Amino acid sequence: MSDLSIPFLLAATMTFFAAGAVKGVTGMGLPTVAMGVLGALVSPLAAASLLIVPSLVTNIWQLLAGRAFRPLVRRLWPMMLAICAGTMLGSRWLAGGDSGATTTALGIALVVYAGYTLFARQLRVPPRDEPWLSPLIGAVTGIVTGGTGVFVFPAVPYLQALGLSRDDLVQALGLSFTVSTVALAAGLGARGAFAPETMGLSVLALAPALAGMWAGQRLRDRISPATFRRVFLSFLLLLGAQMALWPLL
Repeated sequence: MSDLSIPFLLAATMTFFAAGAVKGVTGMGLPTVAMGVLGALVSPLAAASLLIVPSLVTNIWQLLAGRAFRPLVRRLWPMMLAICAGTMLGSRWLAGGDSGATTTALGIALVVYAGYTLFARQLRVPPRDEPWLSPLIGAVTGIVTGGTGVFVFPAVPYLQALGLSRDDLVQALGLSFTVSTVALAAGLGARGAFAPETMGLSVLALAPALAGMWAGQRLRDRISPATFRRVFLSFLLLLGAQMALWPLL
């Protein structure tokens, strides 16, 4: 990545503030929003590298801010292990710069899921199915994460289908995203895909991302669970549409 002009740095700062604010409200969206904007300015690999530090720190903040850390870890650890394995496997595609078709397909799937759930009945996963479904969802999520740098699908729809409360859902998303970020960093690092210059910019991107997340969390505290659900699903639908159209933008 060679363009370190003032306009690029300002665009990156505003992008990470906006992405952090979205994450503060909905518990997700920082990688997808940032990848969507920065992907138009730099390569997907460079954009994913910029995300590592702000994504990791904001995810840890989100994970530790709730009260259900231990119960969620006990419930979701098979999914988290599978995410690690899948991400390490899938990161070769992102390192090779080939993620356009996968991102489009993921976007279409998110639009279908969010649209159905927003306007129809909420999907639910029976507790008896979690032992086999959690590792499967984790493995697919990991492969998708490694291939696109986006942590959303199918982990987010699955976690929402578990029927968690608003705060527990946000904390569970923090757990999934934290594991995904660490695994993605390890996968890209193992393939020599990090540049020292990019990692330095990733550290600088942390400040606007944290400021945006703080602002978003203040807003989330003021809305009802029903409003949160509508906002959450509406944003998921918009994310899917943006991902589906990404290669055309």
